Amino acid sequence: MSAFDQDLFEKGLAQRKATLGADYVERNLASADDFTRPFQEAMTAWCWGFGWGDDVIPAKTRSMMNLAMIGALGKMHEWEVHCRGAINNGVTKDEIRAIIHVIGIYCGVPQALECFRVARSVLDAAKT
Repeated sequence: MSAFDQDLFEKGLAQRKATLGADYVERNLASADDFTRPFQEAMTAWCWGFGWGDDVIPAKTRSMMNLAMIGALGKMHEWEVHCRGAINNGVTKDEIRAIIHVIGIYCGVPQALECFRVARSVLDAAKT
């Protein structure tokens, strides 16, 4: 790992696992190859170590911010992953609904409908 130091990577790895789940993160890292591994390592250090590792904004608030931003971008696979992570960080069903309302207001009804569709699936799976 050349772009970031090991401490930042380890800090990021712990935060990434806490939010997204250890199984999910370990599967992602295990499936990385020579082509994708440098990005996985850099993203873990930068995004999760530097960004999420800053304690100024609590993890729950970060999750809510991520849902709004990723929803606005329409990146639904990542939105699903972060919706599960948001639940792990204490974001409630009502808060997810309110976030989707904001997405609908600023990004359009079709995008809000996509977020509701994915959220319903995530919330239903969380019940089991």
